[in-house]
Amino acid sequence: MNTVQRFFRHLHTVNTHRFLVMKMCFSCGMYKQGLMHDLSKYSPTEFIPSVRYYQGNRSPISKEKEVNGYSQCWLHHKGRNRHHWEYWVDRENGKTNLICLPMPFEYLLESVLDRISASKTYNKDKYTDAEPYEFFLRSKEYHTMNRKTASEIAQLLLYLKENGEKKALRHYRDLYKQYRTDKSFTLESRV
Repeated sequence: MNTVQRFFRHLHTVNTHRFLVMKMCFSCGMYKQGLMHDLSKYSPTEFIPSVRYYQGNRSPISKEKEVNGYSQCWLHHKGRNRHHWEYWVDRENGKTNLICLPMPFEYLLESVLDRISASKTYNKDKYTDAEPYEFFLRSKEYHTMNRKTASEIAQLLLYLKENGEKKALRHYRDLYKQYRTDKSFTLESRV
């Protein structure tokens, strides 16, 4: 595949992914997040390496990490998008320990929708509502991120797996409405 083909295929992948997230965000009442989701992917810092490492069946970030040992694209992306748990990681003051903060619900829910969309985008016709949950449990991030955040993401993805997308999106919308009226709630008390 030549550079021009990779360019247009990656652009199509990003647009497809963003459209799916936007549609789900809108159905949950998260209009601003739906419109703003992953806009940094169009920046030269993210777009150019993603075209270079485009494969079509998984994130180009994974390939860039295999080749270079890290991904400049990912470092840029996670620092600008609060729906990634890595955005909420910092070093403890004066120490080497990492602190993984719990994600606020609005970004956690966007993260769940992002995961669903990524599964649909890369798995295409093979996608099932179980895939985002099963992929999350298989991933190393499940064991690295804040325990509360990991538990809540798992709960929301399990709800999708057990109830299907239509019912899950209604449930997510109801939870988001509750969050907007009372930002002190915890997911455990609502699920």
